[in-house]
Amino acid sequence: MSTDLRDVTDADFDTEVLGAGRPVLVEFTAEWCGPCRQLAPVLRSIADEERERLDVVVIDVDHNPETAVRYGVLSMPTLMVFKDGEPVWTRVGARPKRRLLEELAEVFDHAGPTEAVDRAEWRR
Repeated sequence: MSTDLRDVTDADFDTEVLGAGRPVLVEFTAEWCGPCRQLAPVLRSIADEERERLDVVVIDVDHNPETAVRYGVLSMPTLMVFKDGEPVWTRVGARPKRRLLEELAEVFDHAGPTEAVDRAEWRR
């Protein structure tokens, strides 16, 4: 089963992502971004497999620049996980599914649900 990724916008980002009751993986993307297109099937698969504990959404930075500027997104694809309204994890660039799942495991292995990682740490 292939899950379609839900699009969010500047207008609904706060409600759909920051106000979500569980972690949300956001891909900051653009239509012209080749690596973003490569990452799409990986994210659809993760959205399906992890649907019980993680929402996966995409936001087009060309059509929604305010959110990209707010979080300092300069390169695509940028992946961020938001937990309790805060960004707790960030990576830039496409990666294979296995690697992405390994990296996402650290988000779920944190002791507390509100534990936010220092901004310098989540930008690495």
